[in-house]
Amino acid sequence: QVQLVESAGGLVQPGGSLRLSCAASGSIFSRYTLAWYRQAPGNQRELVAVITSGGSTNYADSVKGRFTISRDNAKNQMYLQMNSLKPEDTAVYYCNAGYLGFASWGQGTQVTVSS
Repeated sequence: QVQLVESAGGLVQPGGSLRLSCAASGSIFSRYTLAWYRQAPGNQRELVAVITSGGSTNYADSVKGRFTISRDNAKNQMYLQMNSLKPEDTAVYYCNAGYLGFASWGQGTQVTVSS
């Protein structure tokens, strides 16, 4: 199973940008389906974006056109570029890696969008 370590999030003003990264251990990183989830206080964890081993991507409607998920298999890294951030994007963000029924999670990182 892969282990995931996320970069620090932060405080961003509305309209600003932030890039999250997630470093993974393991030698078969390229085979994993990768995803970012988020959980706001009082809400369930929700899927934000996913990228398959082949590079296909999908996004929640709430972030389409603003967020971009990507991966660098050579570096065992995944990223979430977040632009035009809104206060409702405030949440703890988690990276996720899945393969053959197994899933691993990052520790979570707080992103706060506020003026």
